Amino acid sequence: MDHAATATAGHAQGQQHQQHPIGLYLTVWGFLFVLSTFSYLVDYFHFQGLLRWSLILLIFAILLPPGAILVLVGLMAAEGDYTFFTRGLFFGH
Repeated sequence: MDHAATATAGHAQGQQHQQHPIGLYLTVWGFLFVLSTFSYLVDYFHFQGLLRWSLILLIFAILLPPGAILVLVGLMAAEGDYTFFTRGLFFGH
């Protein structure tokens, strides 16, 4: 086996990656669809009590972490702009 064949075989092995089965995506999509349906039905029928609050908590559990990440990214962007401005001010352009 020559060097080119070995490099090609190594490159082919490096390109392998894991693919998630389509069923996983469909299952998650289905759960989100059911959760959304229950959320709309609770508002439509004006339910009160434990069912309403459990859906509100589920929605917060899904939306709060990405929202927190977006806030942190915004803070890091502001800090990066400040650092860039300060370096330009003290070290010149």
